[in-house]
Parts: sequence; C-alpha cells; structure tokens
Amino acid sequence: MIRLMSRLVALLLLVGAPLVHAIDMKPVQVGAHSWYVLGKAGMASAVNEGFMSNAGFVVTDEGVVVLDALGTPVLGAQLIEEIGKITDKPIRRVIVSHYHADHYYGLQAFKERGIEIWAHKAGQGILASEEAQARLEQRRRDLFPFVDENTVPTPADVWLDDDGAEFTLGGVTMRVIYVGPTHSPDDVVLHVVEDDIVFAGDLLFRGRVPFVGNANTREWLKALDRLLEIDAKILIPGHGPVSKNPQADLVMTRDYLRFLREAMGEAVDQLKSFDEAYADTDWSAWEKLPAFREANRLNAYNVFIQMEQASLR
Repeated sequence: MIRLMSRLVALLLLVGAPLVHAIDMKPVQVGAHSWYVLGKAGMASAVNEGFMSNAGFVVTDEGVVVLDALGTPVLGAQLIEEIGKITDKPIRRVIVSHYHADHYYGLQAFKERGIEIWAHKAGQGILASEEAQARLEQRRRDLFPFVDENTVPTPADVWLDDDGAEFTLGGVTMRVIYVGPTHSPDDVVLHVVEDDIVFAGDLLFRGRVPFVGNANTREWLKALDRLLEIDAKILIPGHGPVSKNPQADLVMTRDYLRFLREAMGEAVDQLKSFDEAYADTDWSAWEKLPAFREANRLNAYNVFIQMEQASLR
C-alpha cells in the first residue's frame, strides 16, 4: 500500500498535477519557553510523508534553539514556518539529537537559511557510512517526492565532544548532554534548565515499539538511568507524546530493551538459532504496539547478534 501511494504521487507529478503537502504540524507548548511537534505513530511512509518523529524548540528573548529537524526537507521547512507563527525571533541554531534519517533530513531547510547546526562528533562517522547511504536510497524510493535526488545529508557546523555544551540564550540555560553510544553512537539530549524539561531524543519512545537498529542496548539502559538522575519534571521523547511522569514512562522503553536482552541472551545460552529464538519468544506484551510488525524482528535479530558477541568474550 505504501509503495502504491508513492507511485501514485510520482504519477501525479509526471502529469503535471500539483504536489499537495497536508501534514498537520501544530506546536504544543510544554514549558515557559519550550515547545514540541508530535510525529505520527508507526514507521516512515508515503502516507505520513515521513512525519513520524518529534522535534522541539526553545523560544527566548534573543532567539530560538531547535532540537532535531524532522525527516524530510519539506518537514524541516514547515517546522521553520510553524516556529515563525509563534515568535519573530530568529532561529539561532539546531541541535541534532542523533543522525538517524527521521531526525536530520530536515536540516537541509535550516542550512539553506544559514542557521547553525550542532551535533556530536560521532555523527561524522554515521554520515559517511554505507548504512547512511543505503538509508537515503531507501527513503528516496519510499518517501518520494518528499525525499528525492535533491535531498542530501547535512553535516553539522559545530561538532561537539563528549563534554557536550552549556550555554545561555535570552536568560534560558540549555545543557547539551552526550549520552552515547546508546540508541546511536552520537546521542545527545537537551536539558532546558529553567523549564525543567529534557528533550530526550530517541532514548525514549512512547506509544510504539522502539527502533533498536545497531544500538548499544546495554549502554542505552544505563542512559535511561542518567535521564532519571536529571530529575526533570517533563521529558519530550523522540517518538510519542510528552511525558509528564518520566519515572513511569521510561518503563516501557526500559522493559522492552531488558526483555530483548533477556530473551535473546537466554536463546544464545541454549545455542538456539535466531529463527528458533524468535519463534519461541512470547511477544504478546508488545505485539499490539505501533511499529511492532515493522521493527520488532529486526530489533530482536540485532540484540541476538549482540548477545552472541558478548558470549564469546
């Protein structure tokens, strides 16, 4: 169905029909200075135009700081437009939580407007990887025309080291905290101190199965504990609605990761193949969540490989 939608859109373009972009992106205020936009549940598709992750921004008297740029240049441009409806202050910089496609393809729209981009230095390796190129080719197929041959990966202007950064803009203190390698090698979170809010990126998923990919699940679990130590009253996840009860809402992501590690680790100890391990595992606690069908088997496989590697050390 998704591929059919992409082909229909392409056909409309070929015959000269105008491209209709109709994503509802209404910013929600979650603090005195902090806002976010909520992506759709599930995986990126032609139907949702790739709008399946969150982005946030902080409005101060001296300018705006944005966390993540969404998954297409079109969405990035729309985010800029939505910010302009709320404030006439300029966007000073964009901070990339991590270089996964759904969070950074929109950077292109910010870069075209001369807006500075910050990210952790581990993102440099991701951008140059074969995996990133393969993802771009996949997105060009599945999200055409919102991702096409004119969509290019956008590097940061400032590459942060492991110490992250702390700065004050318009009387608002913001801390960029490196928490990787976890979900991705370059994960950072943004702590807006005066608002007592953390934009958590993909350390936190709400309402859907997390995307594990090549994540370091052991370190990811440790990073979730670090989020709790910050003790912010509100967490903004990379996917899913705002969390006003961080202690409770971290449980789903944490329990899912623990379940994967325990189930796949036990299978490795029993010398099962992955297919046997997957078939023998009771997935009933997760199978009704959005993105389960698309993500769970790959998540389990990647964790299975991790547990195999750990058993050989």
